[in-house]
Amino acid sequence: MADNFSQHNSQGAFDAHHPPALELMDKCVHCGFCLPACPTYMLWGEEMDSPRGRIYLMKLALEGKAEINTTWVSHFDSCLGCVSCMTACPSGVDYGKLIEATRSQIERNFRRTGAEKLHRWLLFQAFTRPQRLHILRSLLLAYQKSGLQAGLRAAGFFRLLPKRLAAMDSLLPPVGLVEKVPEVTSARAAKRKRVGLLLGCVQRTFFSPVNAATARVLAAEGCEVVAPPEQTCCGALCVHSGEEAVAQKFARSIIDTFEKAHVEEIVINAAGCGSAIKEYGHLLRDDAAYAERARRFSERCKDISEFLAGLPPQAERKPLPVRVAFHDACHLQHAQGVREQPRSLLRQIPELQLAEIPEAAICCGSAGIYNLVQPGAATELGDRKGNLIAPLTPDVVATGNPGCILQLQASLSKLGLKIPVVHTVQLLDASIQGLPPKSLR
Repeated sequence: MADNFSQHNSQGAFDAHHPPALELMDKCVHCGFCLPACPTYMLWGEEMDSPRGRIYLMKLALEGKAEINTTWVSHFDSCLGCVSCMTACPSGVDYGKLIEATRSQIERNFRRTGAEKLHRWLLFQAFTRPQRLHILRSLLLAYQKSGLQAGLRAAGFFRLLPKRLAAMDSLLPPVGLVEKVPEVTSARAAKRKRVGLLLGCVQRTFFSPVNAATARVLAAEGCEVVAPPEQTCCGALCVHSGEEAVAQKFARSIIDTFEKAHVEEIVINAAGCGSAIKEYGHLLRDDAAYAERARRFSERCKDISEFLAGLPPQAERKPLPVRVAFHDACHLQHAQGVREQPRSLLRQIPELQLAEIPEAAICCGSAGIYNLVQPGAATELGDRKGNLIAPLTPDVVATGNPGCILQLQASLSKLGLKIPVVHTVQLLDASIQGLPPKSLR
């Protein structure tokens, strides 16, 4: 029997807890429309690293014709989970549910190496715990301000380290002051809605200005904003990486927290978080106490661009003379189907010029923790995206996800370009406040 093979049962190589659904696999007619939309197939041209190839591998395992071994798992580890294939698929295959179910099976039934397990454990222990991220942030602030980071980079130290460790340093954003969002921000105009704001984990720690800008824009548009300080991780990184049980625990906590806040809608400014939260009904479908609550909760959740696009603007937009290259976060455009809304918001800003990035449907390589566990492929994709942005000569790049901001900053920096990468809502905030373009740096 091959290494790391789980015992065969009626689900083939999978265990009985929600194996990837055969009825979803059977919707795939292997037409090939997904191939040019898949980042890993685009990079390597390998059939088993395409959506239809991975579905074929899932089906073989379900039928007991393939084992969950190192080679089989590698094809799923290499998947970004960007679900661009779902946008391209004419048959409506829900690849997102298939890859998440498969990854849950892998984490339960495959024995990773000790080094791999430790690496992933450390990432999850840090990135899903805001309190720990705050401690890490303080250490990174000292690391940067002391000149140690600059000295090590200049000496070429990170070229001597394993790619994963080098990737961690290359993706570090400049650590600045934390802008705290009050628990309640009053509407600055006639109150139209009472909304909750998801603070996120990485977002509230390393991109707190995005949360602050979000609260200001919502308040300017007549919203009372409630940001419960006790909110936990939403579970997005966990559910996208197969850590189903942990994701469910976080989901219950988020639901409890915002139900107590008595808000009409919940606004999210991180694409990865939003895509996971909108699937809480599916994640908690077996939980009698939460299944219906989760479904109703998800129906009230919207990305910030989606929410604002549905709310007639009342705050004046002042001119912001900048050329903006807009990058579609995968979990916004593909998983949530939100593509036109951020563009429509940017077009509301006088004197702002919008530039479209070629290959908009292709992932930048961030994809949750993908750039930390698969740094080689992530770097290739990031470099490709950076080289597509550079000829556009933008003053700023805008996107809707913190991971994309990190990835694009690193890619543009490698090209020697000092182009700021910001969240879409920060441009709106600057326009409403009447701030100059230099405030975006």
